[in-house]
Amino acid sequence: MTSDQQDRARALHELHRPGDPVLLANVWDAAGARLVAAAGATALATASASVSWTLGYPDGDRADLAEVLAQTARIVRAAGALPVTADLESGFADTAEGVGANITALLATGAVGVNLEDGRPGPDGPLRPVEEAAARIAAARAAADAAGIALFVNARTDVFLLAAGDPADRLEHAVARARAYLAAGADGIFVPGVADPATVAALAAALPAPLNVLAGPGAPAVPELAKLGVARVSLGPGLARAAYAALRLAAEEAYGPGTYDSIAGGLGYQELNALLSD
Repeated sequence: MTSDQQDRARALHELHRPGDPVLLANVWDAAGARLVAAAGATALATASASVSWTLGYPDGDRADLAEVLAQTARIVRAAGALPVTADLESGFADTAEGVGANITALLATGAVGVNLEDGRPGPDGPLRPVEEAAARIAAARAAADAAGIALFVNARTDVFLLAAGDPADRLEHAVARARAYLAAGADGIFVPGVADPATVAALAAALPAPLNVLAGPGAPAVPELAKLGVARVSLGPGLARAAYAALRLAAEEAYGPGTYDSIAGGLGYQELNALLSD
């Protein structure tokens, strides 16, 4: 632990202000981190899907943790003074103790925030029992406390994303889970899969902690989400999806008609090289 890392951790906490949300355009490599920082970011975040894809794995706890941590360390170095929060999916461990050990390893990369989700794809899914998910949050909190870092633990509940349970009960279900995670030591709550303004506002009003939502085409704009009480807006794998769509379009053009118009608007070699010159 360094004083710089602790300062970045405090800064990340301070950026979570209901009504004045921190915007996280999630990245997956060092060049992307520099580009997003240059666009005006006050903090950086990874997206598990984006990092998994660039490492050659599908999303969903399938990536190699050591590779994920190495990629996170590269992003932290590229971020400089900006705080970085990392998406560790459900913790890359079968037990709460394992999650705690992995949080210790994450802190060694210089990251100062983490996302931990309660989704559990498979026959026992779609969600972990709330007590089990809360124990994993508590283990993360304990590991951060032991390291002396004010890690921002963002507890994600997938009630809406995975359409768990009766639709009429989802808001109440999500709030109950969120409150359990806050009691276990979470600092914020991430509820992906929600774009309806009334539901977002209800979540923000019901939770005594910063609310994080996932945004993209069709979702309310950041200023509207701010009015609803949101404290954090994430783009998730949205930027990676857009980048890979551009790559596919250019490749199909080259292997189809044999032309190159799709790459005409690409960033310059010197500009990209300069991004990583220090």
